[in-house]
Amino acid sequence: MLSEIIVAAKVIRDKITLAGIAEVLGATETENSTGDTQKVLDILSNTIMNRRLLTSGLVCLVVSEEDEEPQLPKEQHAGGKYVVAVDPCDGSSNIACNVPVGTIFGIWERVTPRDQPATKADALQSGRQMVCGGYVLYGPSSMLVYTTGSGVHGFTYDPSIGEFILTHENMRLPAVSKCYSINEAYSYWWHDGIKAFVEWIKTPNKEDQRPYGGRYVGSLVSDVHRNLLYGGIYIYPKDKRSATGKLRLLYECAPLSFVVEPGGLGSTGDGNVLDIVPTDIHERIPLVIGNKKDVLIAEQFIQGKRTK
Repeated sequence: MLSEIIVAAKVIRDKITLAGIAEVLGATETENSTGDTQKVLDILSNTIMNRRLLTSGLVCLVVSEEDEEPQLPKEQHAGGKYVVAVDPCDGSSNIACNVPVGTIFGIWERVTPRDQPATKADALQSGRQMVCGGYVLYGPSSMLVYTTGSGVHGFTYDPSIGEFILTHENMRLPAVSKCYSINEAYSYWWHDGIKAFVEWIKTPNKEDQRPYGGRYVGSLVSDVHRNLLYGGIYIYPKDKRSATGKLRLLYECAPLSFVVEPGGLGSTGDGNVLDIVPTDIHERIPLVIGNKKDVLIAEQFIQGKRTK
C-alpha cells in the first residue's frame, strides 16, 4: 500500500518541480469539499493519487480533501483491504513562491467485510486504529516520512535513480523546543488561553530556553517537518471566528499526530487527537502539535488551568 502512495508521490513531485514551466500554477474557479478555493495543483495531485490508489486492488475507499464524498474503486478493483485518507497537496497556496508543500496520508484497515462495498464507516475510525501514517515533503529535496507505529523513518529522494533512500532512521522530536509556529495575524480572534500561552513562549526564561524563535511557513506539513527535526510546537487553534478549528482530522491532524508520537503529541487543546472518533470525513479540529512537554503546557493554558 505504501509503495502505491510512493509511486503517486513521485509523479506529483515531478509535476510540482515543473509547475512554472508546465503552467499548472494558480487557482481554479472551484472549491474543494471544505470550501477552500482549489489550486490547479490540488486537482492534478488529487487525480494522480486517486488513479493510482483506486486501481491498485489494495484500497476499498479513498478520502481526500479535494473530494466531497469518499471515492470507491470500480468493481474490477474492489475488495481491497485498506482505507486511505489523503491531502494530496498540502500548502498549495504557497507553490507559486517556491515554498515546500507536501502530501499527507493515513492508512487504516477496513471494518466492513471485504466481499461487500465499503462505506463511510470504514473511514470514520480514530487515529489509534491507523496502521500507517506519514507525509511526502516536496522541497529543495523531497522526503518521505512515515511510521507504522514502531519507529518513524525518513527517506530522501534521489532523482538519479528515482528512489527514496533511508537517510533519517528512528526520527524523534528533540527534547527541547527551538521554535513555535502560529499565524499571529489572527491574534485578534484568539481566546485568552492561546494569547497567554504564546506570551509565555515569548517570555525570556533561561531554564526553559525561552523565548522560542518564531517560524511560520503557512504550509502545515513544512512546519511540522521542521519541528520534528529541530524541536518545536505548531498551533492552529479554534478562535472567535471558528469554534471547531480549521484543520481536517482524518487527512491532516491524525496522520501527523501519529508521526510525532515518539517524543511528541498532537492535541486539540482538550485531548489527544488520536483518540477522536470522527463523525464526518471532513471533520475540522483545532491542532496543537509538537514537543510533548510544550503541548501539555499549552493544554493547561487553553483549559484555563494556567495563566502565566
